[in-house]
Amino acid sequence: MNTPNASRRQYEARMHRVQAYIDRHLDAPLDLQALAGVAHFSPFHFHRLFLAWTGQTLGGYLARRRLERGAQRLRGEPASTVLSIALGVGYGSAEAFSRAFKAHFGLSPSQWRNLDHADSNLHQVQQAAARDDEAFRNPDEGHPVIVHLIDRPPVRMGYVRYQGPYGPALGRFWAETFNPWLATQNLGAVARFGISHDDPSLVPPEQCRYDCGVAVPDDWVPNGAALVTELPGGRYAALKFEGTAAEIGAAWRQLMGRWLPGSGLQLDARPCFEHYGPGSKFDFKTGLFDCELCIPVAPL
Repeated sequence: MNTPNASRRQYEARMHRVQAYIDRHLDAPLDLQALAGVAHFSPFHFHRLFLAWTGQTLGGYLARRRLERGAQRLRGEPASTVLSIALGVGYGSAEAFSRAFKAHFGLSPSQWRNLDHADSNLHQVQQAAARDDEAFRNPDEGHPVIVHLIDRPPVRMGYVRYQGPYGPALGRFWAETFNPWLATQNLGAVARFGISHDDPSLVPPEQCRYDCGVAVPDDWVPNGAALVTELPGGRYAALKFEGTAAEIGAAWRQLMGRWLPGSGLQLDARPCFEHYGPGSKFDFKTGLFDCELCIPVAPL
């Protein structure tokens, strides 16, 4: 028998699938009928369901995600024209993109690109890819930023989603919600993942999405509040991090805001994530932990 909780998880999984599909296809037409098909809901009901679930109309959500992706690319792709970025996020012209961008952010694309974002609250965004096992250094930032290019296999992942401001509240979610659930799964020492779907310098805190995930075998069945998805494989740029939750934002800023724009590479539509290997450490007294910060990369 389908319980209310199981039914809710099914709705949640379908909406997450639609949001992931949108992020992968922002450069393409995204109409109501196609997205309703991704969610396996009728087009007649889907728009109303999407509004109820996200608090935004489908058109409003699409416009926001296109502009956020455009803002990220303006930061990370200094050599790309406004027109190429506009076309890459689904606008038909630079003029239409520029009007919408200024209405949303209060700045033109060129003004936004020329801002000093080094101290903004970047969490993740743009460019990277090149040769195997190559390390990149940025000598202008004191300690070198050493980034390795790696090829990762796809991972079947069980996850629990958090929505809200990043920072201390997210740490509490790991400690109070995800880790107690994980302890009941009898999975042993396996890789865990933290996936930030939104850039908190662009997205209102209450709309930021983050998945706490763990690698699961093919026969694992979602339970509790968890859902299952696939973390895509392929080429990633990885930066090793060791520090506290208060310091990880600065590491993301180094990777995304300083290293990435000079790398000759760019982000694609796969998510960025934190990779916590089976041997990753966490000190409850000091809050120190280690992980890899991974961004998906493709040729610029």
